Amino acid sequence: MSDRNQLVKENFIKFVQARTLPESSCSLSPSDVGLTAAEVIDLFETQVMSRHLDLQSRVMQKKGQSFYTIGSSGHEGNAAYAKAFRPTDMAFLHYRSGAFVIQRSKQVPGQTPLYDMLLSFAASKDDPISGGRHKVLGSKALAIPPQTSTIASHLPKAMGAAYSIDLAQRLAHQGEIPDDGVIICNFGDASSNHSTTQGAINSTAWAAYQSIPMPIVFVCEDNGIGISTATPKGWIAANYQHRAGIKYLYCDGLNILDTYKTAKEAQRIARELRQPVFLHVRTVRLLGHAGSDAEFVYRDMADITATEFQDPLLHTARIILEHNILTPQQLIDIYQNIEQRIAMVSENAASKAKLTSAAEVMASIVPSVHKASTAISVSHDTRAAIFKHEKHNLAKKQHLAKLINWALMDLMAEYPSIVMCGEDIAKKGGVYNVTAKLCERFGKNRVINTLLDEQTILGTAIGLAHNGFLPIPEIQFLAYVHNAEDQIRGEAATLPFFSNGQFTNPMVVRIAGLAYQKGFGGHFHNDNSFAVFRDIPGLIIACPSNGADAVEMLRTSVRLAQEQQRMVIFLEPIALYMTKDLHQEGDGLWTHEYQPPAMADSSIDLGVKVSGTGKQVCILTYGNGNYLSRQAQAKLAAQGIEVRVVDLRWLAPLDEQGILAQVNACEQVLIVDECRETGSISEALVTLLHEQSTLTAKVKRVTASDSFIPLGAAAYQVLPSVDDIIAAAKELCQ
Repeated sequence: MSDRNQLVKENFIKFVQARTLPESSCSLSPSDVGLTAAEVIDLFETQVMSRHLDLQSRVMQKKGQSFYTIGSSGHEGNAAYAKAFRPTDMAFLHYRSGAFVIQRSKQVPGQTPLYDMLLSFAASKDDPISGGRHKVLGSKALAIPPQTSTIASHLPKAMGAAYSIDLAQRLAHQGEIPDDGVIICNFGDASSNHSTTQGAINSTAWAAYQSIPMPIVFVCEDNGIGISTATPKGWIAANYQHRAGIKYLYCDGLNILDTYKTAKEAQRIARELRQPVFLHVRTVRLLGHAGSDAEFVYRDMADITATEFQDPLLHTARIILEHNILTPQQLIDIYQNIEQRIAMVSENAASKAKLTSAAEVMASIVPSVHKASTAISVSHDTRAAIFKHEKHNLAKKQHLAKLINWALMDLMAEYPSIVMCGEDIAKKGGVYNVTAKLCERFGKNRVINTLLDEQTILGTAIGLAHNGFLPIPEIQFLAYVHNAEDQIRGEAATLPFFSNGQFTNPMVVRIAGLAYQKGFGGHFHNDNSFAVFRDIPGLIIACPSNGADAVEMLRTSVRLAQEQQRMVIFLEPIALYMTKDLHQEGDGLWTHEYQPPAMADSSIDLGVKVSGTGKQVCILTYGNGNYLSRQAQAKLAAQGIEVRVVDLRWLAPLDEQGILAQVNACEQVLIVDECRETGSISEALVTLLHEQSTLTAKVKRVTASDSFIPLGAAAYQVLPSVDDIIAAAKELCQ
């Protein structure tokens, strides 16, 4: 089979020499759209640079110098809309945006885009964006957060970032994005079908329909095919041309003049009117989906050849020749000189050092950027006004839900950058009243009711974080997070890793969850598994079992997010929200006094908490398991078995030394885990004890069954009970 890479490269020279060029879709001249001859040449050079980078990546792969050849060929027209926007307009880009990055870099002094991108191709640790961790398009200086091979997962955070711009003005917040900035976000026609795209664009339109400023331009680069699946002709326009709340514009992305003109109008609408735009850009796809894609298997050769003749570089060459800006030979000279330049630079880039140790690879999982606290001093009078509805209750012991609510009250007063978002969290106060009065006290701009879409909630939070806010999104039930888990796994948590710590997504994600809810069934409202979070590197998981710990841990979580730029999952046991009693009705032992911020310990403690000093059995547990184990502890004591209960509290990272210290002081170990036997944290604890503990005794587990949670009393047949804990402890002591 012929080498299409070589053919496409040679065809440019052949067709330009012969002046055999594709016809124009419009009759614009450079002056019609406000471009000079020099600017047209500059755009052409950008397109050529992007093309030769794609071709060189394939050469490098054959030499064993690069590893990832998906490129931008056919989409080089995005150089024109890069020129239409400011370099401070944050751009969330898909992987065919090489020309966009190069053109934007020309607007910022000191940039070396060719060298930088070739370093990325070569996975060199000198790569300025990812440090050798991936071939990504991104740059802190260019306001382009890095993306890997995204389908559409970047759209929700682009939507959130757009929302954050005018929100920052309403809240007098000094953000990362200029007050008159806009967001630009591109994706392919096939990606438009993804649920993430549908959700992000729907959320944008939903807000704009209510006159909420949403300065964003969604750019759909329509090349008519998704790997091997064709996009029906007219599909994109039919779906988005008449979308409520969003202005639709179309341009021929093969024609840089039409693209530049239309993009200028798109950015004007977004910037001046603060309204969202859907910019539909016609493109073609050249050189297959990626270097490994043999498109002749699923496309007719006549179709491939016809598509290659629609090369955007040939279209730009036609414009230049038609307007007598350059001669054919001058065009060919530019083309060949850039090819030679990139080949030379690639050899240099390929020789640069690579990551050679696990420590180097993992160095950016946890952000190394530490920021000073932004907490402000809250006066006595201000705080009294915030808590005026609770002035008679503040001195009384309270349950978990109330204490979380009070902690949030104080935190929002102390940290003006905190913004909460979620379903029903505003006036309603959330399903369990945990956010009651927050909207009344701090306003609808800081306590935001979102539409019913978890991708939107988390995308909003990520976008807010990009603009310097400290988001506290709420997911209404633990199982609902599965609708949007990639926003945590693939977007927020990976951003420091793929940007070498230059971009972060600090936030505290509050999630109501875990089991033991009487009268609730099904895995959506009574879910006992949080395994989805446990394999995400760098993620912190907090799980308080009582109100006193919740207050301390929530304050710590906010500090971790604000000062250390960490992402924290704050898992709240629903069944313990309103629990007051421990051993018998009316004892009030599961209620606690509220410690105001001034009286609280300001240190960051990610350690375990121990109840009791017994040495016969050490119970390792958390959440509802801690509550049940404390009940079992008293009953076991009555039978002569002395137990200490270790509440893990922080489920990632585990306080390994704290756990081992408690375990090694006891004779036996019992792990009480309300999650399933398979995939639960109990497995990690057994591994820890096996590998690092000096304990020689048997370790026993009490876990939930490998089952979903049924409705009603049947739920307790598959969950650990106090009796199960007592029986297991007694068996260990026999």
